[in-house]
Amino acid sequence: MDCKENPAFVFIHGAWHNHHTWDKVVPLLADRGYASVAIDLPGAGTHAARPRSFAQRPLDAAAFATEPSPNAAVTQTQRNDAAMLAVHEAVRKGNGKVVLVGHSLGGVTVSQLGEREPDLLHAVVYLAAVMLPAGMTAAGTLTGESMSRGQLQSLLMADPEEVGAFRLDTASVNDDYVGRVKETFYRDVDDDDFKAILSGLHPDEPAQVFTVPSPVTKEHFGRVPRHYIRLTEDLTVLIEAQDEMIRWVDEQMGNATRVHSMKASHSPFLSMPEALADILVATAA
Repeated sequence: MDCKENPAFVFIHGAWHNHHTWDKVVPLLADRGYASVAIDLPGAGTHAARPRSFAQRPLDAAAFATEPSPNAAVTQTQRNDAAMLAVHEAVRKGNGKVVLVGHSLGGVTVSQLGEREPDLLHAVVYLAAVMLPAGMTAAGTLTGESMSRGQLQSLLMADPEEVGAFRLDTASVNDDYVGRVKETFYRDVDDDDFKAILSGLHPDEPAQVFTVPSPVTKEHFGRVPRHYIRLTEDLTVLIEAQDEMIRWVDEQMGNATRVHSMKASHSPFLSMPEALADILVATAA
């Protein structure tokens, strides 16, 4: 099948992750005739800076908890611009329309671009992602009641307001901490895949991006077909929070999100790539 016949995909990774998030999914889509572009956002992957204390092992936890983040200056505007370049690249690879997919915090960027360039988008897809009504921030969801039983907060190694980043020890050798990372993000992922992706995570997710209000309007974002892939076993973005965000946005936009569900934890791109690809192809139909 000629990729030019179909929309192309643009993939936006979540916090602490990078474009390798999608390594198992992109080839499956290519086999079905869909081109893809997956990027590292500013402050992530190859663009991520790391605090000096992160490289010192054994870890000085006190220094790690207080050193200002070299990623702190990264803004959501920079991320929007980088993602927009990827959208324009994908437009040339497919039929001129794009399916924009965001995982977790990547949903913030999806909403920003959905509002900014609705006419280029065939659909937006949120994979257990932050999908917020106008005026709400990602930081607001983290402190909300529906997220209160999640495990993410227990992994943070510094005060985001003090260091300018949400900080994890992604190079930890502490068995308890590493076990909690796996339980939180990768509970149904096999150990080899877990070790491979963990080795590529950056420790500092810029705090600024959590504080940017959602810009969505009925006139722009509201007319882009949107899909939400619910992950029922997710311990990062709990299913209650996922359903709450769907309800909020549907009420504000005055139309319905197309909802799909997977019995998966936070990372089905590793644990269930074929099933995820099936859903993604459906969103491009």
